[in-house]
Amino acid sequence: MPTECSPDFFGFEPVEGHAVVAAFDAGAVTSDAGALLLGATDRAIGMMDRIASCFHDVRCPELIEHAVVTLVGQRVFGIALGYEDLNDHDELRHDPMLAVLSGKLAARREDCAPVAGKSTLNRLELSKLEPTRYHKISHNPVAIRHLLVDLFIESHARAPRQIVLDLDATDDPLHGEQEGRFFHGYYDCYCYLPLYVFCGRDLLAAKLRRANIDAAAGSVEEVARIVAQIRRRWPCVRILLRADSGFAREELMAWCEANGVHFLFGLAKTDRLIAEIKAELERAAAQSRRTGKPARRFKDFRWTTRTSWSRRRRVVAKAEWTKDEASTLRRHLTHACRVQGPLSL
Repeated sequence: MPTECSPDFFGFEPVEGHAVVAAFDAGAVTSDAGALLLGATDRAIGMMDRIASCFHDVRCPELIEHAVVTLVGQRVFGIALGYEDLNDHDELRHDPMLAVLSGKLAARREDCAPVAGKSTLNRLELSKLEPTRYHKISHNPVAIRHLLVDLFIESHARAPRQIVLDLDATDDPLHGEQEGRFFHGYYDCYCYLPLYVFCGRDLLAAKLRRANIDAAAGSVEEVARIVAQIRRRWPCVRILLRADSGFAREELMAWCEANGVHFLFGLAKTDRLIAEIKAELERAAAQSRRTGKPARRFKDFRWTTRTSWSRRRRVVAKAEWTKDEASTLRRHLTHACRVQGPLSL
């Protein structure tokens, strides 16, 4: 049986008339060669060009060395490769891999590198809503926020019957005296607390926030914007919002109910809820002791808090007994009328 051999090199799209190949000849090597695949992906969907279109550049065209699309691409590819600090780019501006990704192998001026250094990139990142004397590149935040949702919608050949939007708040640890830093007791560090909205593996929103706020802060505004944008293109799609107990807030649940959005939220453990499923816990414990295996029971009931909720809502609780003790109770709050079928999450 003949052996299937690997090719000696892989070819990529030429850059400024130069061939770009990945080879195994043990010559000059780079640990960032995988970025060539990112570059090929970007050329297929034109993401860097579309992000760059969200900026307004009033610099003199004759004096521009680094176009906005080059700056944006350099920053995005740098972060993807693990170079998050702008200081890294004082060395990376001479890196041939970033030059290939940027589609610019040589500078037009002798005192410049093919791609930008930290100072030029810093001016891009500190751009204002309107150009100033020292920051001549401005950005359109509305267009940037809409772009992620547009890319998600365009990735589908046709409208799906249902999509699940996942909300998440997680820590972004800080290691210096950054503006707006706060200590977060749950994560045990100084951090920011960004809000993310995903649909599967697609990122629809990323909002940077300080850590001295509730996990659900600003979620209604983000969800309302995303849902409106999706429904303009897919008016009949069923939307399910999913999140942990940090988002089980009256404002968000009431908005979902008023706008026909289904939701499935975790519900934090309380003494009242434990008392509500006391019988299920006892039956699960008895079964576990009898069989020697973990046992679980579910209960579906209507529930409301004493003051914070405006109405009774459907709750599905799971009581599980493992190794002679009750495991952490996992409860899921759902819309009373809109979520159909058994819930086994």
